[in-house]
Amino acid sequence: MKRLQNRPLLFALLLSLTIVALVLHETGNTQAVENLILRPVTPVQNHLSGLVSDFSDLVQTFRDLQELRRRNEELQSLAGSLMIENVHLKELESENETLRQLLQFTQANPTYGYRAAEVVGHVIGQDPSNLLRYIIIDVGTGDGVAKGMPVVTDRGLAGRIVEVSSRSSKVLLITDVSSSVNAIIQSSRATGIVEGRADGGLVMKYIPQQVTVNVGDIILTSGLGATFPKRLVIGQVTAVHKRDIEMFQQAEIKPTVDFERLEVVLVITNFEPIEMVQ
Repeated sequence: MKRLQNRPLLFALLLSLTIVALVLHETGNTQAVENLILRPVTPVQNHLSGLVSDFSDLVQTFRDLQELRRRNEELQSLAGSLMIENVHLKELESENETLRQLLQFTQANPTYGYRAAEVVGHVIGQDPSNLLRYIIIDVGTGDGVAKGMPVVTDRGLAGRIVEVSSRSSKVLLITDVSSSVNAIIQSSRATGIVEGRADGGLVMKYIPQQVTVNVGDIILTSGLGATFPKRLVIGQVTAVHKRDIEMFQQAEIKPTVDFERLEVVLVITNFEPIEMVQ
């Protein structure tokens, strides 16, 4: 009943609003009404726009972080690959340098035949067989290698083969206490015998007293006894021990071969040593 009574009033209100709107439109004054209506809404709209902008920035930042993380992982993977490649290149460079030096040695000593061998084992310590210092190389009888053959590097004499199998050999180093090499002092031509010491060094014994031996003198193989070829470098004198009451003097020798870093050696295959009595 009340709804029916209010209809004329509602109709009159709508009619009035319509007339006012038409008048405002005709007079061009609608902007004032729009401002009145939009003024309360504008701050809310601006706040919402700011929130949307901040959210968009947050999403973009998250995407940027993901992209940076992906690129960082790619760079780390690339750095790891480059490091491994660099290691391989350095190993190849070192191997090539070693082979180049060995080639120069063979060219400087063309009289002998050679068989290159890789060192596959080092033994330094107490051993029941008294072979305290020796290496294992990856060539044997199947490669033309035999017992007694000398083993050298580009820096000089390393040792001799004492045991051989079909594909490997044991090399007694000249620094072993059971090793002895007939030697000669390059400057004076005096002879003696170079033996290994327990500390891994060398000593030249039986040098005549009247011979002058100087620190820095070069020691070579003499070829006497036919156990080693002539003129292979053994080492350099670092100290001289001479006593008047003794018949001979001695000299401490630093080997030219670095026995701790042996990787590739040469076996002289066409030198036939005299069989040594063990």
